[in-house]
Amino acid sequence: MSESNPEPLFALVGNPNCGKTTIFNALTGLRQKVANYPGVTVEKKVGECISQHGKKLRLIDLPGAYSLNARSPDEAVLRDVLLGRRTDTPRPDRVICIADAANLERNLYLLTQVLELGLPVILVLNMIDVAEAREWHIDVPKLSALLGIPVIPMQATSGQGLIELKLAMSQSAPESPKWHSPPLPEPLKAELARSRGLLCQAGAVRTEAALLEPLYLISDHDPSHYGIDAAHLERIVECRKALEASFPGWEDELVNARYAAISELCAEVLKRPDQPGVTITDKLDAVFLHPIWGGLSMLAVMSVLFYLIFSLAQVPQGWIESAFSALGNWVQSEMAPGDLRDLIVNGVIAGVAGVLVFLPQILILFFFIGLMEDTGYMSRIAFVVDRLMSTVGLNGKAFLPFLSSYACAVPGIMATRTIDSPKDRLITILIAPLASCSARLPVYGLLIPALLPAHLASAWVKAGLMLAMYAIGTFGAFFFAWLFNKTIMRGASSPMILEMPDYKLPAMKGVLLHVWERANLFVKRAGTVILGLSILIWAASTYPKTPGADDSTQLANSIAGRAGHLIEPVVKPLGYDWKIGIGLISSFAAREVFVNTMSVVYAVESGDDEDVQPLRNRLAEERWPDGRPIYSPLVCLSLMVFYVFAMQCVSTIAIVRRETNSWKWPLFQLGYLTGTAYLLALVVYQVGTWLGY
Repeated sequence: MSESNPEPLFALVGNPNCGKTTIFNALTGLRQKVANYPGVTVEKKVGECISQHGKKLRLIDLPGAYSLNARSPDEAVLRDVLLGRRTDTPRPDRVICIADAANLERNLYLLTQVLELGLPVILVLNMIDVAEAREWHIDVPKLSALLGIPVIPMQATSGQGLIELKLAMSQSAPESPKWHSPPLPEPLKAELARSRGLLCQAGAVRTEAALLEPLYLISDHDPSHYGIDAAHLERIVECRKALEASFPGWEDELVNARYAAISELCAEVLKRPDQPGVTITDKLDAVFLHPIWGGLSMLAVMSVLFYLIFSLAQVPQGWIESAFSALGNWVQSEMAPGDLRDLIVNGVIAGVAGVLVFLPQILILFFFIGLMEDTGYMSRIAFVVDRLMSTVGLNGKAFLPFLSSYACAVPGIMATRTIDSPKDRLITILIAPLASCSARLPVYGLLIPALLPAHLASAWVKAGLMLAMYAIGTFGAFFFAWLFNKTIMRGASSPMILEMPDYKLPAMKGVLLHVWERANLFVKRAGTVILGLSILIWAASTYPKTPGADDSTQLANSIAGRAGHLIEPVVKPLGYDWKIGIGLISSFAAREVFVNTMSVVYAVESGDDEDVQPLRNRLAEERWPDGRPIYSPLVCLSLMVFYVFAMQCVSTIAIVRRETNSWKWPLFQLGYLTGTAYLLALVVYQVGTWLGY
């Protein structure tokens, strides 16, 4: 504990899929915030909790890892925080190590490494119910005695063991653990001591560093990507080469010795049945991992998800539309005509309402994503898709970041840090924006009802069309992954090593907290970015004033109108008019801004004397000069295909720049995606027109 922060700092560590984040959410609730570690695209979650004695405790949720021998940027962050190597994050006072009780031996590997760092540790045996269902019996008191640390059995999804964990956090830390690592061979220890001296001279480690610090730095196979100072990198690589030359296979020897010691420990505290029984996970995986039924099950789950997005969201969407319409009409009735009233009604209210109306659909999407992640089904989707991914030169592990991009491309691209192959990582970054993210959902939600005739506008038909848009983007991503593998990034494909966690009941508190976080971000975005853009778009659609002009002429002569007319020759072959052109220009900031822009443009054009009405009604009324509807089914389909492929998100461009450390790849990405979007939208409209649609 530092003098400036008297509250002790607890770090939560553990293997992926051990329930660490569920426990962090249960301890902190809404008292947490998420950011990134400076210099790397690794998520940093910090929070607070109140102990059983009423004392405030600080917590940090460190990235999941299997060991301190870093193989990826997130594992390097875990290592450096625990070693006290990061200046932006204080070294924890105590560590809570979360272990999957049903995979005890593998999870204890990381625990034993943490114990050797000298930090006080509390071991949490999570998913104890899964272990008991397998008839595994863990002697918790004996395990605690052998390790010399508190051991808490827990079922995080139900809250069992949470009080006991808070009590252990409130109590003073034990003197020192009883675990002792297998002794290092003396020649290896001498070589590590020599390496420590060299690294101290170079400033890569502290003079008081134990042998473990150079050991974990040297075992980092690719330190150049993981925040190691460039000045220290060469010396670390030299030390690794020297160690490998003196002791070939030294890493395997240390790993085997550690696992042998852990096996001896487990033999004393863990009893398993001679013949393991068939578990619920085994029965479900017989279906969900089946070559045929697995794919059909995934399609069924996605279809139900999209059906619920349209059916369940209709009622709350109607409430939001009615509320904003009433608000706009009230402002019109209470304020005198003028630019200020125009700004509030046609800029602020119309613009923000055009995006917030899709909040119910966003919530349903993230709720189901949270359920799939928390139950363990998300890993099965990656396994099923691995067969398809292998045909394009990638593997199912690359699909997990791609799958995250369906929520938002930014965290999806950040998640590529878990991919070991640099080639696969870069290709996944380049295709990630082709996953239809939640920002496209407002665009689809606006255009699909406009595309379908009234007698076909059932929730199932809308869901089918939505699923088709997601499928087009997915197969587009696979095509470009195959193309890049065959052309600009040739190389051998890497195999997939993916952990399949047991199925478990979701921790609804954690799922709902995830939904709340996403909803909060969406509403904040609508209240800040979208609000600001709405005001700018209103101003661009209102000025300069044309004296005596009607509303349509005024809009056409405005800054936005002139910009729309400027690009109309480019977008007209796609079936778009100049007003849609305004939306395309503005949506390069973010895709959902298209809906916001159309709301403002048509609200400005409608004038003060008309009621604020839902945007979808305005689209149905729009006509070309010859009376043809502008938003015909073919134009709506062309627009949706454009937005499936278009790279219209400044945040994504920025994160690709930071992740690749180059402007070359984000500019390449912007070019190939925008060109593809234009070409395919052109084909859809022109071929459809030629066929008589």
